[in-house]
Amino acid sequence: CVRRPVFTTMLVMALVVLGLISFRSLGVDLYPRVDIPTITIQTVLPGASAEEIETEVTRPIEEAVNTIQGIDELRSVTREGVSLVIVSFVLERETDQAAQDVRYKIAMILGELPDGVEPPVIQKVDPDAAPILSVTLSGGRSLREITEIADKQIKQQLESVAGIGQVLLTGGRQRAIQVEIDAERLNALGLSVGQVATALRRQNIEVPGGRLEQGQRELVVRTLGRVSAAEQFAEVIVATREGTPIRVKDFARVEDSWKEPRDLARLDGQDAVTMLIRKQSGTNTIRVIDIVKERLGQIQAALPPDLKLDVIRDQSIFIEASVEAIYEHLFLGGVLASLVVFVFMGNWRASLIAALAIPTSLIATFLMMQWAGFTLNTITLLALTVAVGIVIDDAIVVLENIFRYIEEKGYEPFEAAIAATREIGLPVMATTLSLIVIFLPVIFLGGVVGRWLQSFGYTAAFAIGISMLISFTLTPMLSSRYLKVKKKDSEGESHHSSKDLKFYHWIETHYIRVLEWSLGHRKTVIAVCVLTFLSMIPLGMLIGKDFITNDDQNEFEVAVKTAEGTSLEGTEAILREVEDHIRQLPHIQHLLTTAGSAAGGGVTTGSVYVRLTEHEQREETQFELMDRARASLQEIPGVILSVQNVGAISTSAWRNTPVNVGVRGPDLAELSRLSGKILESMKKIPILRDVDTSLNYGNPEVHITVNREKAADLGVDVTSIAETMRLMLSGETEITKFKDGDELYEVLMRVRPEQRKNPESLGSLMAPTAAGRLVRLDNVATVVRGTGPVQIDRYNRQRQVTFNANLETGAPLGQALQDTEKIIQEAGLPVGYDYVFIGFGKIFQDLIGNFLVAFVLAFVFMYMVLAAQFESFVHPITILASL
Repeated sequence: CVRRPVFTTMLVMALVVLGLISFRSLGVDLYPRVDIPTITIQTVLPGASAEEIETEVTRPIEEAVNTIQGIDELRSVTREGVSLVIVSFVLERETDQAAQDVRYKIAMILGELPDGVEPPVIQKVDPDAAPILSVTLSGGRSLREITEIADKQIKQQLESVAGIGQVLLTGGRQRAIQVEIDAERLNALGLSVGQVATALRRQNIEVPGGRLEQGQRELVVRTLGRVSAAEQFAEVIVATREGTPIRVKDFARVEDSWKEPRDLARLDGQDAVTMLIRKQSGTNTIRVIDIVKERLGQIQAALPPDLKLDVIRDQSIFIEASVEAIYEHLFLGGVLASLVVFVFMGNWRASLIAALAIPTSLIATFLMMQWAGFTLNTITLLALTVAVGIVIDDAIVVLENIFRYIEEKGYEPFEAAIAATREIGLPVMATTLSLIVIFLPVIFLGGVVGRWLQSFGYTAAFAIGISMLISFTLTPMLSSRYLKVKKKDSEGESHHSSKDLKFYHWIETHYIRVLEWSLGHRKTVIAVCVLTFLSMIPLGMLIGKDFITNDDQNEFEVAVKTAEGTSLEGTEAILREVEDHIRQLPHIQHLLTTAGSAAGGGVTTGSVYVRLTEHEQREETQFELMDRARASLQEIPGVILSVQNVGAISTSAWRNTPVNVGVRGPDLAELSRLSGKILESMKKIPILRDVDTSLNYGNPEVHITVNREKAADLGVDVTSIAETMRLMLSGETEITKFKDGDELYEVLMRVRPEQRKNPESLGSLMAPTAAGRLVRLDNVATVVRGTGPVQIDRYNRQRQVTFNANLETGAPLGQALQDTEKIIQEAGLPVGYDYVFIGFGKIFQDLIGNFLVAFVLAFVFMYMVLAAQFESFVHPITILASL
């Protein structure tokens, strides 16, 4: 390389150019993408209770998928009308193949699922699925009109943007045709609700009729039986009595309206439609957001002036700030490292040659990152930041030896570069490998932690390896051409040698004294090394432990859970009260309120997203404002509140709280007893906040108990009764579709609001018999009030109660997990009951458990490197000191 400078230059430039090209195509994100093979199965049965769905839907699905090979965890969450089964496979399992196996098993049991169930939706869990942008559309128009504009104009344009995976609309009002039946009038006409549904289906249909052949031509025949206008549903004939047709309008009111609201969205107190924008996996988050913002500007210009688009949550702001801060640290680290070299060598040429190892090594590392599929994120950039002070080490050692050969031995730069590098080659290689083996064990960590930190180990190890290549090629070549050092003259006297500096002399004198003392007191030095090593155990116990550092991202959210039985209107009223409390805080920029399905739950759940001003513009931190909000919201009675960070990682498997622990067992009543006991104890833990549990028996229900003997005498079966109740009361069962232009809208049916206000009115509803007659419900059944569970969690096919909690500002997650585990153990779980940490708690435990594995691997690798260097046995104390 010294003799062939062009070859050396091209070798290094090839790595640099390829690294720069790779850098342009690298994705930019907050955290590394961890592909965990997890499949979710969501099944909807409108109107069914949590216990019914658990029995009829969740358990059959669990039994079907449980036979698939490679399952690590099988969890499920069952709520009113919805079953969510989460299948987590071992990390070695290929996600696409696992999803295919799940689809095959579900297809086999579709016939066993109850009538009225919607087809199960099977999806792969994508860690990149968290929304990168939240955009609201609001203005002085009806919510239905705003929804139509957002759906037909804005959503379709955004989904065409390169890199966008999905755009979800929340808080809108979806158009639907509502058929509101007068139950008393229907009974008087002797009709059942099933007859009405059948008539609407059969008289709103378009069926191909075949072809007519005319020689060389053919004509397609279609039966145009679809209803062309919404009001025509009122003219549909249901039955004929004595030659007189009975139409829908005779007993019902048909209205072109919207589906029953089960969610809402509001921006700063004004109704709005929210669009949650998700990117495609692995794409550059910042680049995608920039393109979307540009498209939003074009859309805003084309919208009516009374409508406004607002970007409320922008993930790129914090990512850009984090990446820019790390870039700044990279630059400062490189400059400071070069300055240190200059201070000790006193030669600006030498400092520049050594400093070139930093950018060349780091830029070449981008090539490896592109090849491995990594992104520029806080983990990989952290590895580069750590490597800044390391990649220059090899170049400094080689350069210093070349410098010494020229200055002290009188070599010419060309001969000095060859001789000095050859002399120092093996120690440099041993030093580099010793550094690599510190980071290499991270690559071999297992579990989610291994996937999370794998990019850190690869990036750091590759950067250090490239630095060794640079020190053996570019550094000696540049030294042979450009290094200018004054040599000893013929009389052996040095001209301003770098060793003549007082600063150098002072360091050398003190270092020799320390070295002589250490060699003279070996036992003392070994004892100090051992004590230092052992001290990490008590010191490690004192240091707080966490998985992800909480950063001030200028945002937080308040999760709200109202009392069971609260309607959407009741939840909205409480959310307005929450908004009023939060507005009293300083530095509030926006409040985005969602409730119902828009907040990820039923009508009793809601969320207030709080956007703060930039942290440079306020004196209080985000966490101080969160504490103030938590203290203020305690004044609201009868509601469970959780002031928490906004989740940066999307998952359906657990709530976005640091502490998630599940207690599982066979009996729901026993779990309920344990739940109350553990919940009260967890609330007494000082560092826990917003403690909550998933088990709640307070959901008010109406139970219809059928008298089977009376029903059999009158010819009524339970299926007819259940189907009649679903059609009359659900309002979520699609009867047929209404086609308007190119769009299809649902036609829904239920009895009028005044006839479904209280349980007592249900007794007058009529159910059909096998002979076609009608029987009042109170003749064959009793209607009573009751309660049931709101949500049923299951873990590995056992029922489970999940406890969630946030942390006090600055409190370590490790301490919270220890305290929680102690509380559960003191609760005295019966035989057959156990507990398991979920989510970040489990990942954190894996991280602590893998630390010992990483240390042992580093010890073994270090021993191999040192033993190979010295070609003899290396004392373990030496290895521990090196580590």
